[in-house]
Amino acid sequence: MKTRRGACYSYNAAAADGPEGHRRKRRRTAAAEGSPAAPGAPAGCGGGLGDMFDELPDDLVVSILRDVAASAGSPADLAGAMLTCKRFRELGQSKVVLARASPRCLAVRAKAWSDDAHRFLQRCADAGNLEACYLLGMIRFYCLGSRGSGAALMAAAAVGGHREALYSLAVIQFNGSGGSKDDRDLRAGAALCARAASLGHVDALRELGHCLQDGYGVRRSVLDGRRLLIQANARELAAAVAASVAAPPPRAGSGNNSGGGKAASRRHSCLLSDFGCRAAAKAAAGEAHVANRFLVDWFATRPLVQAAGAAGAGAGTAAASPEDDGALRLCSQALCGRPETRRHEFRRCSVCGVVNYCSRACQALHWKMAHKAECTPMDRWLDAAAVAHLDADADAAAAAVAPAP
Repeated sequence: MKTRRGACYSYNAAAADGPEGHRRKRRRTAAAEGSPAAPGAPAGCGGGLGDMFDELPDDLVVSILRDVAASAGSPADLAGAMLTCKRFRELGQSKVVLARASPRCLAVRAKAWSDDAHRFLQRCADAGNLEACYLLGMIRFYCLGSRGSGAALMAAAAVGGHREALYSLAVIQFNGSGGSKDDRDLRAGAALCARAASLGHVDALRELGHCLQDGYGVRRSVLDGRRLLIQANARELAAAVAASVAAPPPRAGSGNNSGGGKAASRRHSCLLSDFGCRAAAKAAAGEAHVANRFLVDWFATRPLVQAAGAAGAGAGTAAASPEDDGALRLCSQALCGRPETRRHEFRRCSVCGVVNYCSRACQALHWKMAHKAECTPMDRWLDAAAVAHLDADADAAAAAVAPAP
């Protein structure tokens, strides 16, 4: 046989017919036919490249799968790695891997919810994954009607320092969710808000500021409450600036510059909660938490009354129309997704009485995003009062001019 340079080398037929030659032939045949490389080979990954997988130590495979789970952008990334072979599937279910699963790896969609997804989140929660504990706790508490187990999972995440779980438990304490109105614990809600705010949760910081201003669960201090609101707005502004700097600019000549400009203007059209500074909303669609997106998608396709009826709370007598006073309602902040667990649980807008909110943070955000333009304006009230006053004066004048009988 000749090489590309024209040189020749001899073909050793004896070596090819020896044990090593036969072993190489079996490997090539197994790789081509997809059969095991040898009769005694383990039935894990099969032949060909599977032989190299079988030679990898378990610790190395678990370390690789752990990094895949920690950096996964979707549940399909970890599932694809586990589907490589039976051995990878077994090692991928170890607690070391499931405990490091990223929030995006746990982002189960409401449309794809199944028993398998439930078991996957349960295994991750049992492995000590705080994000899985919080997500599964929110799903059980609000969607599946398992109030006790859902609250226990959120409490486990909160003990581990999960700030979203701390804030959600604060909302539950403020509203007495899952129980009666007498089950509300304002002091516990304020304490949970303070803990979540210390960990950098902006909504909890804003909620605590309103609590201090109103004396809601804490001793009233208008100055301290105002200071916390300023801090919350400063953090929201910093996050908005960082997001706008990190956003890639539109490509030149792509023909979508106008659409990109409109999207950018929508992204920067939200006013901050209290002072009117223009910045991107913290709870923009792409930044909303996985649990909130799940709740929004879940109740978008399922009747709220039936979903809450599994937990009682008087839902059996609730009306189907959301305008009826007996119906359960969702938080009017569109990206929140939290539903009422009993009638009249959420607080309504004191001006129009049409919208309702699970927390003051959702109320402040929705006010600047949409409700400020939708709420009944004061000018309309003044105009109606002026018209009524003119009608009264006209009636009085007509009565005075009319002749006595």
